[in-house]
Amino acid sequence: MDIIELENCIHHRFCQVKHLKMALTHSSYANEQGEAEDNERLEFLGDAVLELCISEDAYKRYPHVSEGNLTRIRSNLVKEKSLAAIARELGLEKHLLLGKGEDMQGGRDRDSLLADAFEAVLGAVFLDGGFEAARAVIRDIFRERWPENAVLPETKDFKSRLQEVTQRLFQERPLYVLTDTYGPEHEKIFEVETTLPRGEKFTGAGTSVKKAEQTAARAALEWLKEYEKTEHQEPDGA
Repeated sequence: MDIIELENCIHHRFCQVKHLKMALTHSSYANEQGEAEDNERLEFLGDAVLELCISEDAYKRYPHVSEGNLTRIRSNLVKEKSLAAIARELGLEKHLLLGKGEDMQGGRDRDSLLADAFEAVLGAVFLDGGFEAARAVIRDIFRERWPENAVLPETKDFKSRLQEVTQRLFQERPLYVLTDTYGPEHEKIFEVETTLPRGEKFTGAGTSVKKAEQTAARAALEWLKEYEKTEHQEPDGA
């Protein structure tokens, strides 16, 4: 693991290198070593930091763009495929600590694993240098990735569409909670539950947390379509 090479790529010098090492430690490696701590908690932190920074910059870059389009811009920038591409540009796959089985199964080239590692690195920067350091790294990495056209067409991003619908109907966002993980390390399945502002719950599963969230959001959207139809039906005898 060449720490200096990676620090040069992200333009951040770590005061506590242990944070970066943890960010690059996959759960498969941690399980084999017994005492090593994996990067899943740092990924959770980095995901939140990334979303806040991208949201702030989108808000400032596109002052006359609707909330729905801002959501689509953010979703396109931070989707799994986009983050995995960034991870490859940074060469993260060379620095990852993987278990033997995960490595043999091609983990270094798996989008979900690379995207998670990138978010974990951002979480490590946040712990090491605070929010300003993390924001500086994120702004540098995403500087040339912002779309020129701020009005993006609707896509099959179910999570973004669900947020738009719930804010329109209930003026609140849905909540997502990781409820379970199962299966071997190289084929791990994640289960996520999303809760609507009214309390209805929907479950989704996938090979990454993001895919599970999309599946849960899709189920919630299908229910909301029927809910809206029922709400707009005229009463008998009208």
